[in-house]
Amino acid sequence: MRLLLLAFLSSCLLQLAVAQNSAPEMVVQANLDAYNAHDLATFMSYFSEDVTLVDFNSGKITARGIDEIRAIYEPYFKASPQLHSTILKRLVFDNKVIDHESITGARGNPEAFEIVLMYEVCGDKICKMTVIRKL
Repeated sequence: MRLLLLAFLSSCLLQLAVAQNSAPEMVVQANLDAYNAHDLATFMSYFSEDVTLVDFNSGKITARGIDEIRAIYEPYFKASPQLHSTILKRLVFDNKVIDHESITGARGNPEAFEIVLMYEVCGDKICKMTVIRKL
Protein backbone atom coordinates (compact mmCIF):
# COMPACT_ATOMS: atom_id res chain seq x y z
CA MET A 1 0.00 0.00 0.00
CA ARG A 2 2.81 2.42 0.89
CA LEU A 3 4.61 1.68 -2.37
CA LEU A 4 1.44 2.31 -4.33
CA LEU A 5 0.88 5.63 -2.56
CA LEU A 6 4.51 6.63 -3.07
CA ALA A 7 4.32 5.76 -6.77
CA PHE A 8 1.12 7.79 -7.12
CA LEU A 9 2.63 10.84 -5.40
CA SER A 10 5.79 10.59 -7.51
CA SER A 11 3.64 10.49 -10.65
CA CYS A 12 1.69 13.56 -9.52
CA LEU A 13 4.89 15.50 -8.83
CA LEU A 14 6.29 14.57 -12.24
CA GLN A 15 3.09 15.68 -13.98
CA LEU A 16 3.20 18.97 -12.09
CA ALA A 17 6.82 19.55 -13.12
CA VAL A 18 5.99 18.80 -16.76
CA ALA A 19 2.98 21.13 -16.64
CA GLN A 20 5.07 23.96 -15.16
CA ASN A 21 7.75 23.53 -17.81
CA SER A 22 5.18 23.53 -20.63
CA ALA A 23 3.33 26.63 -19.33
CA PRO A 24 5.67 29.12 -21.09
CA GLU A 25 5.22 27.23 -24.35
CA MET A 26 1.44 27.31 -23.93
CA VAL A 27 1.53 31.10 -23.38
CA VAL A 28 3.68 31.65 -26.47
CA GLN A 29 1.55 29.31 -28.57
CA ALA A 30 -1.66 31.05 -27.51
CA ASN A 31 -0.04 34.39 -28.40
CA LEU A 32 0.94 33.02 -31.82
CA ASP A 33 -2.58 31.64 -32.38
CA ALA A 34 -4.01 35.11 -31.69
CA TYR A 35 -1.40 36.62 -34.06
CA ASN A 36 -2.48 34.26 -36.83
CA ALA A 37 -6.15 35.01 -36.12
CA HIS A 38 -5.40 38.76 -36.36
CA ASP A 39 -6.99 39.15 -32.92
CA LEU A 40 -5.11 42.12 -31.49
CA ALA A 41 -6.91 42.15 -28.12
CA THR A 42 -6.15 38.50 -27.40
CA PHE A 43 -2.62 38.82 -28.81
CA MET A 44 -1.93 41.75 -26.47
CA SER A 45 -3.42 39.93 -23.46
CA TYR A 46 -0.39 37.61 -23.36
CA PHE A 47 2.08 40.46 -22.73
CA SER A 48 2.95 41.82 -19.29
CA GLU A 49 2.37 45.52 -18.65
CA ASP A 50 6.14 46.13 -18.54
CA VAL A 51 7.12 43.92 -21.50
CA THR A 52 10.24 44.86 -23.45
CA LEU A 53 10.92 44.30 -27.14
CA VAL A 54 14.62 44.02 -27.91
CA ASP A 55 16.42 44.04 -31.25
CA PHE A 56 19.09 41.34 -30.92
CA ASN A 57 21.33 42.72 -33.68
CA SER A 58 21.70 46.19 -32.15
CA GLY A 59 20.97 45.26 -28.53
CA LYS A 60 18.58 48.21 -28.30
CA ILE A 61 15.16 48.18 -26.69
CA THR A 62 12.66 48.82 -29.49
CA ALA A 63 9.60 49.13 -27.24
CA ARG A 64 9.00 49.24 -23.52
CA GLY A 65 5.59 48.57 -22.04
CA ILE A 66 2.37 47.19 -23.43
CA ASP A 67 1.26 50.51 -24.96
CA GLU A 68 4.42 50.75 -27.08
CA ILE A 69 3.99 47.12 -28.19
CA ARG A 70 0.36 47.82 -29.15
CA ALA A 71 1.48 50.91 -31.10
CA ILE A 72 3.69 48.64 -33.21
CA TYR A 73 1.29 45.75 -33.74
CA GLU A 74 -2.03 47.56 -34.23
CA PRO A 75 -1.06 49.23 -37.54
CA TYR A 76 0.89 46.10 -38.54
CA PHE A 77 -2.21 43.92 -38.16
CA LYS A 78 -4.36 46.46 -40.06
CA ALA A 79 -1.87 46.58 -42.94
CA SER A 80 -1.48 42.77 -43.03
CA PRO A 81 -4.87 41.05 -43.53
CA GLN A 82 -3.17 37.84 -44.78
CA LEU A 83 -0.55 37.78 -42.01
CA HIS A 84 0.45 34.28 -40.94
CA SER A 85 3.38 32.82 -39.04
CA THR A 86 4.49 29.20 -39.30
CA ILE A 87 6.88 27.76 -36.74
CA LEU A 88 9.86 26.12 -38.45
CA LYS A 89 11.57 25.16 -35.19
CA ARG A 90 10.81 25.67 -31.52
CA LEU A 91 13.05 25.28 -28.50
CA VAL A 92 11.72 25.50 -24.94
CA PHE A 93 14.19 25.99 -22.11
CA ASP A 94 12.83 26.77 -18.66
CA ASN A 95 10.77 29.96 -19.06
CA LYS A 96 12.27 30.79 -22.48
CA VAL A 97 10.72 29.84 -25.81
CA ILE A 98 12.71 30.34 -29.01
CA ASP A 99 10.80 30.21 -32.30
CA HIS A 100 12.26 30.18 -35.80
CA GLU A 101 9.34 31.45 -37.87
CA SER A 102 8.38 31.91 -41.48
CA ILE A 103 6.01 34.86 -41.89
CA THR A 104 3.85 35.59 -44.91
CA GLY A 105 1.42 38.40 -45.67
CA ALA A 106 3.31 41.11 -43.79
CA ARG A 107 1.98 44.46 -45.01
CA GLY A 108 0.40 42.71 -47.99
CA ASN A 109 3.64 41.12 -49.16
CA PRO A 110 3.07 37.48 -50.24
CA GLU A 111 6.80 36.71 -49.95
CA ALA A 112 7.83 34.82 -46.84
CA PHE A 113 10.60 36.00 -44.56
CA GLU A 114 12.25 34.25 -41.65
CA ILE A 115 12.73 35.62 -38.17
CA VAL A 116 13.75 34.25 -34.77
CA LEU A 117 11.84 35.35 -31.70
CA MET A 118 13.04 34.64 -28.18
CA TYR A 119 10.30 34.94 -25.59
CA GLU A 120 10.78 35.14 -21.85
CA VAL A 121 7.64 34.24 -19.93
CA CYS A 122 7.15 35.51 -16.38
CA GLY A 123 4.22 33.74 -14.73
CA ASP A 124 1.59 33.59 -17.45
CA LYS A 125 2.71 36.62 -19.51
CA ILE A 126 5.44 37.37 -22.01
CA CYS A 127 7.75 39.82 -20.26
CA LYS A 128 10.49 40.05 -22.88
CA MET A 129 10.64 39.40 -26.60
CA THR A 130 13.94 39.53 -28.47
CA VAL A 131 13.88 39.66 -32.26
CA ILE A 132 16.65 38.35 -34.52
CA ARG A 133 16.46 39.38 -38.17
CA LYS A 134 18.77 38.37 -40.98
CA LEU A 135 21.25 41.13 -41.75
